[in-house]
Amino acid sequence: MGHLDLPFTRETLDNGLTVMVHEHHDVPLVAVNVWYHVGSKNERAGLTGFAHLFEHLMFEGSAHHDSGFFGPLQDAGASLNGSTNADRTNYWETVPREALDLALWLESDRMGHLLPALTEAKLANQRDVVLNERRQNYENRPYGLAGFALLGALHPPDHPYHWPTIGWPDDIAAARLADVSAFFSRYYHPANAAIAIAGDVDARDAIDRVRAYFSDIPAGPAVEHVLPAVPDLAAPLTLVLEDRVELPRVYLAWHSPALFKAGDAECDLLAEILGGGKTSRLYRRLVFDERVATELIATQASREAGSMFQVVATAAPGRRLSEIVDIVDAELEGLALHGPTDDEVERVKAQAEAAFVMRLQHVGGFGGRADQLNAYYTYLGDPAAFSQDLARYLRVTPESIAAAARGLRDRHRVRLSVVPNGQPGLALDGSVPADVI
Repeated sequence: MGHLDLPFTRETLDNGLTVMVHEHHDVPLVAVNVWYHVGSKNERAGLTGFAHLFEHLMFEGSAHHDSGFFGPLQDAGASLNGSTNADRTNYWETVPREALDLALWLESDRMGHLLPALTEAKLANQRDVVLNERRQNYENRPYGLAGFALLGALHPPDHPYHWPTIGWPDDIAAARLADVSAFFSRYYHPANAAIAIAGDVDARDAIDRVRAYFSDIPAGPAVEHVLPAVPDLAAPLTLVLEDRVELPRVYLAWHSPALFKAGDAECDLLAEILGGGKTSRLYRRLVFDERVATELIATQASREAGSMFQVVATAAPGRRLSEIVDIVDAELEGLALHGPTDDEVERVKAQAEAAFVMRLQHVGGFGGRADQLNAYYTYLGDPAAFSQDLARYLRVTPESIAAAARGLRDRHRVRLSVVPNGQPGLALDGSVPADVI
């Protein structure tokens, strides 16, 4: 698998900023990718949504460029974006090689000089943007609050995975400039960040440019990374959420192994075998053969402090959610007892390997070469872990997938029914209302 390696040059500046450069001269483009090791799990109850709020605020201008970041970069021919999850925040630009200095200057200015340009007016504006995003993407979207209900049920109120990355609306509405600024000062600095550059550059020259733009930024305080244990559910939970939907849908969710930990890769491939497309076991049985469901998916949502495995299925008209659950349980039990077939394992391993190859098709963007270096550095401390990561998937066997299935089967889980408003009788028996803020 040597051909899938991502060769790079690495250096750490005196202020703690880790710099990684991967040369790739096929096209005259350069990807600039910055990760901060901060996400919603670094927040605390009552002050949620700050990491996602900064994803917005950091595009709104800094001390030496106090206006939007999209304009000058897009004028230079760049594409750019950012994202936040429970564990990290990232920003990226893919620019023509002549615009590398522009991207580095803007990134350095918002890392080192954002707060002087952060005003009450900007905070109020982006607070409203985030609250509207929550309404559009979750509150007013069919089944949109299901994920919040699952996170809240799987994690106790004091666990940082209990709240969604976008935060609770009351916390966002009440966010004060002093609290937001303190959060930025604590987490958004060189000692808690890494920058990866990939593309048509000379590695030594690129590192020198990063040093020129970033070396004067103070390191910032030491950050103790948050990895709280995720307690197992003391008992199974059966919940119901009424929503503006036409068909009932069932969500089955379990705690599962954390990102990169033993069993994480097996759960990824188990999800593919159960519900990864039209050739999967559950899709064939639920949608094609017995026509109990109209759509089906299974996923392993991997995170640093503990993951969530889930199966989601929408009932076909006239069918009950209990029929879906019975079939899911039967298929999971079959895999736990007998494991998958050799053909199934080879198929999902081939799909996994193809996905790794696809990540190398772009230098920038989400999942591109620069993003890969940053991800492995941030989560594992080793930007060279690309091949090792692939290797854990290729080591998976029918027996290890069967063990993953048994691990899920033997844990308590959350069963959530989302049903049309006014029709709680369509939920699974014994359901109690889900708690969603």
